[in-house]
Amino acid sequence: MSRNLVVEKFILLYLPWMLALMFQGQPVLSYTIAWLGSFFIFLITLTGQVMPLPADRSFANQIMRPIIIVQIIFAGYMCCTSVFYFMSLLGYNNFTATPYYLPDIDKLKLAAQCQRYYCLGHAAMVSGILAFMRYPEMPKYKIEPGKLAKILYYATIFSFPIAIVFLKIPGMSQFANQFNALSFIASALGLAFAIPQKNSRTIIVCAIFYGLNFYAAMLSGFKEPIILSVMILGVFLYPFYKKVVLVIFVPALLLLFLVLPAYVGVIRQNAWSGQQDANQVTSAALDAAINQGAAADENTWGFLVNRLSEISMFTGFVENTPEKVGFYHFQLIGQAVIVLTPQIFWPSKPITESMVMQRVYDAGVVSPYSTVSAKPAFIVDAYLSWGGWGVFIFLFIYGAAAQLISQKAESLFGGYILGSALVFSGLFQIFWRGLSIEFILNHVVWSYVSMLILAAILRRKNILEPA
Repeated sequence: MSRNLVVEKFILLYLPWMLALMFQGQPVLSYTIAWLGSFFIFLITLTGQVMPLPADRSFANQIMRPIIIVQIIFAGYMCCTSVFYFMSLLGYNNFTATPYYLPDIDKLKLAAQCQRYYCLGHAAMVSGILAFMRYPEMPKYKIEPGKLAKILYYATIFSFPIAIVFLKIPGMSQFANQFNALSFIASALGLAFAIPQKNSRTIIVCAIFYGLNFYAAMLSGFKEPIILSVMILGVFLYPFYKKVVLVIFVPALLLLFLVLPAYVGVIRQNAWSGQQDANQVTSAALDAAINQGAAADENTWGFLVNRLSEISMFTGFVENTPEKVGFYHFQLIGQAVIVLTPQIFWPSKPITESMVMQRVYDAGVVSPYSTVSAKPAFIVDAYLSWGGWGVFIFLFIYGAAAQLISQKAESLFGGYILGSALVFSGLFQIFWRGLSIEFILNHVVWSYVSMLILAAILRRKNILEPA
């Protein structure tokens, strides 16, 4: 493929953003073009029209690589969920138009502007992934095929207690989070391998640990861990049972979106206050989710408008930056570097949450006297640093980092299964979520250290051998 043709195909990624920018004077049209533009980016990248997908595996057997899993979850959540908020600005309630409603033009323009940034960020992130997508034909290390199922089995068993140990050590909670995620991925992947092989012992063990992780997600008070728990198991089972996954898991995910607003509301009201034990709270939350009755539509619509997407908070930042609060430039990057030192070595280290929330207060998005935690997303931090240029540069680096780490994992761990599906998806799950830059950099750096240590241990035990 000639260089000029590659450049032209990459320009296609930015076509929706450029078209939306041309119609910025018409906010509804501009928003619609930018919103649909992300679906266009999904289409031309996932079908290999910009750059062919790696040919070493079928599509179903490489879903956990960044071009698929990171793009679908991160960009899908970032770019596609704002439509309900925009519909509410146009006067819709429960998908029904309000008669004689006069939309606020200024709010429509702000929302359209933020959606254009989402579209630009999506294109930049995918550009970063594709620019570095060079999976090696031969990994540096290999693992015997017969050992693969055993490795997944032991990864499931040991990662969960290791997470608990790190949780008990002051200042080491970030490593606990890493191994919690690794335990969840290992148990789901182990199940997906054991079920077709009908290995009863592995199925039982992996199911137990998967159940423990799912129960922890149910008690977390957050919807994302619950949705991801179901979705990832479906993703791993999909290559073996395509029709079953489509028939069972897709409707299950849609059902979760309907019942989770009421469920997590009860969990937050009771479990977080510590007034009831976990079993009582879970039972009450399930009752509320199943028997919400007439309030179901209102709860679901409120969730879709205000909590599914983060665009309403983004509009607050764009409205006040840089008019009232100047761009931060390198300040947020400097804060992210400070956060890298583990608290066990620096007990008086500034609290990350406080540093992140300060810019929320400065922009007037949330009152300092409020108990709400409204940490900005990664794309918001990108905008706060350098505006539109920040969105392009930060998101390009974001995609490139995810891609390079995935390739490194496959090179170190003998290919896709242990590399991208287990280690990358387990230790670097934060790429799916796009949190504030301080949390992102800290998690990625120390997860990379953990990945190198794990690879060294497996090589020392002769589980991984030079290819």
